[in-house]
Amino acid sequence: MSHPTLEKTYVPARVEDKWYDHWLEKNYFHANANSNKEPYSIVIPPPNVTGMLTVGHVLNNTIQDLLIRKARMEGKEACWVPGTDHASIATEAKVVAMLQEKGIKKSDLSREEFLEYAWEWKEKYGGIIIRQLKKLGCSCDWKRERFTMDDGYTKAVLSAFVQLYEKGLIYKGYRLVNWCPVSKSAISDEEVIHQEVNGHLWYFRYPVTESDEYLVVATTRPETMLGDTAVAIHPDDERFQHLIGKTVTLPLVGREIPIITDAYVDPEFGTGCVKVTPAHDPNDFAMGERHDLEFINIMNDDASLNSNVPDKYVGLSREDARKAVVADLKSEGLLDKTEDYVNKVGYSERGRVPIESYMSEQWFMKMGDLAKPALDAVNNGEIKFHPEHWTKTYNHWMENIKDWCISRQLWWGHQIPVWIHKEDSKNIHVSVDGPDDPENWERDPDVLDTWASSWLWPMAVHTWPEDGDDLKKFYPTDALVTGPDIIFFWVARMIMTGYEFMDDLPFKDVYFTSILRDDTGRKLSKSLGNSPDPFDLFDEYGTDAVRFGTLLMAPQGLDVLFSKDRLEIGRNFMNKLWNACRFIQMNVPEDWSNEVDLDKECLEISDKWILSRLSKTIHDYNQQLDRFHFNEAAKVLYEFTWSDFCDWYVEIVKMRFYGDNESKADIARTVALKCIRTVLSLLHPYSPFITEELWSHFKTNDAPDLIIAPWPDKESGLANDGAEKEIALLQEVVTAIRSIRSRMNVPPSKFSDLVVRCDDHQSSFLNNHVDLLKSLAHIGEMTLGESIEKPSQSATAVVGGMEMYILLGGLVDLDHEKARMEKRIGEINRLIGIINGKLSNENFVNRAPEQVVEKERSNLEKLTEEFEKVTANLEMLQ
Repeated sequence: MSHPTLEKTYVPARVEDKWYDHWLEKNYFHANANSNKEPYSIVIPPPNVTGMLTVGHVLNNTIQDLLIRKARMEGKEACWVPGTDHASIATEAKVVAMLQEKGIKKSDLSREEFLEYAWEWKEKYGGIIIRQLKKLGCSCDWKRERFTMDDGYTKAVLSAFVQLYEKGLIYKGYRLVNWCPVSKSAISDEEVIHQEVNGHLWYFRYPVTESDEYLVVATTRPETMLGDTAVAIHPDDERFQHLIGKTVTLPLVGREIPIITDAYVDPEFGTGCVKVTPAHDPNDFAMGERHDLEFINIMNDDASLNSNVPDKYVGLSREDARKAVVADLKSEGLLDKTEDYVNKVGYSERGRVPIESYMSEQWFMKMGDLAKPALDAVNNGEIKFHPEHWTKTYNHWMENIKDWCISRQLWWGHQIPVWIHKEDSKNIHVSVDGPDDPENWERDPDVLDTWASSWLWPMAVHTWPEDGDDLKKFYPTDALVTGPDIIFFWVARMIMTGYEFMDDLPFKDVYFTSILRDDTGRKLSKSLGNSPDPFDLFDEYGTDAVRFGTLLMAPQGLDVLFSKDRLEIGRNFMNKLWNACRFIQMNVPEDWSNEVDLDKECLEISDKWILSRLSKTIHDYNQQLDRFHFNEAAKVLYEFTWSDFCDWYVEIVKMRFYGDNESKADIARTVALKCIRTVLSLLHPYSPFITEELWSHFKTNDAPDLIIAPWPDKESGLANDGAEKEIALLQEVVTAIRSIRSRMNVPPSKFSDLVVRCDDHQSSFLNNHVDLLKSLAHIGEMTLGESIEKPSQSATAVVGGMEMYILLGGLVDLDHEKARMEKRIGEINRLIGIINGKLSNENFVNRAPEQVVEKERSNLEKLTEEFEKVTANLEMLQ
């Protein structure tokens, strides 16, 4: 082994770009669809083409990179397909904003002109997140990068539409939809965010026609009363039986509308009478269909009032119309009362304004038949969710699924492949390529919902609908890593398309990532300004440390409070590994080639111990990865590397490195190198840059780059429970001695004599390890015996039945130490008394801010713990 000496400190910037460029140059990321290797494939959840890397992306994509790097090292044909989503609403909004800055209105452009601007914008800004994913170290097959509006992908989207239309699963209907007044487009239920709003409940009087009576109705939307077509009461409500079948005169409009009965009405809400506006409320829409009511749309597509209302309200915004209607009803004596009311209002996720329930002609997809096989696949275990509890959420949505409104009133996206004959509107042509005589046809202007393209992602990126080599080799994919917030938008729908078009599942496992939150519990979001820039973190901690620390803090199935402390742990771990490797390298002679056969050599107990721990670490690490417990796997490797190898084995073998017995030193070097190479291999999927750099210094001359090196197997023959028990006892002894020396302020440079009351078996154990005790615990002379009395000026520890006395005379001023401890005990008692006084005061506990009270409780806990420790230390000196 002959490699350049490692630099004194690890500087991430010096190795990250170097190795990523090397991997690209060697073509390691590219998968061969014609190989005989077992395939392993993942498709990236395509980020919006408008996107920028977030901490959430770091978590999600590091997990995917971990899986793909591990599979590659296992000798599989590993294919990770990257790409971006065209994101209809988000991208169109950005393009419109860009045009506005130039003084250009979308309405002044033709569709073709607008799309030219959109493609220009996409080419300029659309690749940013791809470049950022490369900086993260993602080993995607960039030669297979896809965009959801690529020509091939577009063909797949349109083909799916045509096939589903021909099966009768897609239809056009005039129905109530969620409408975003900003984007002026229909949006899905899943794109509506419900927020609590402090509003009002207004009570209005509707005069009963040809009567002196009134019906009082309550509403949170006074402006919509202009579109009322009925008043409804519960059929069993005795208060209004005499009015059934009569009419009321709609105030401000003068239209007579019927009084109907419907079981939907809650007699306890408001007055028991409800206004019915079928064209602007989903529940009223259902009542309108049941009772054959008139549907009067009173809104324009920007949520202003249209010509179906009295002239004075035409053109008003819904907010201004609300004020005007309330004022006019009040002036006519028809406002009964107003109450404060907290209401849940649906907001457009993208437009960030209240949505409207709006009558519109749209394209819909029947979901019932598509949902059944997808529901069965998850429930019978063909597709496994990690964590499993998301199955319940999935089932609830799938069992209550509604038809999907798939059309959007936008220009950026996949234009629906439907043409209407110019001379006969009932003559419809549906195909991928369009009619042969396009001059006689008008294409439907709407585009498909973005999710109606990305739901094909696992197969469309692999050549579908063509039956190509990629599709045969890499479909179905192995795992999907995504957020639980798009379980309905995307995951469920991909499962549907898999069974509908491929008669097969799209993936075998779905891992739902943790939601990262700030210390107040809010989801990390750039819009909230609480999400750190990943690139600032990369610069501060190094990319490997950010990757490792992020996975370390994210247990499966739990939301996570993002903490830079974990990134600090990641950075410290990288530095610890680097320093340990550098130490080993400095103690391996240049051009050293004396690696020994560990199966044949006479290993020392410490060698047997570390190799046994290594074997179990490989087993436990792989087991956690197989269970998708990525943070637990990280802990397993962290504990072995930091504690077992660096803190113990490296310290133990220093004696052999510095000794005169080269044979023993060669065994220690061989064992150390085996541990290092194995750790680097196991850690590579988490932290690829530092491991590849260190591997280049420690690999054998004929070994490949780490990215394609063989994945470590558990070597069951190395397991040695006896060695582990013996070294564990030794560690207890050393730790106990170190603890006493530390608590008694014994200087590290001074050695303390040890006297132990023990039996013959224990004496043999201690004598076998006396050199290690002297080295690791700074022990001078050691005296052993079964009838030894406790010496004066000593501190006591009991380990494994052995009473150990650490002699302190001459090492520390015992009287001074006793006085110091007694003084501290008095001070602690005083502080505990003050805090107990506060916490026993009900006025303080009830009136002080919660965080203040909690801080006092925390201080009390810390002081109590310190009291116990100092008291125990003092007792040792008695």
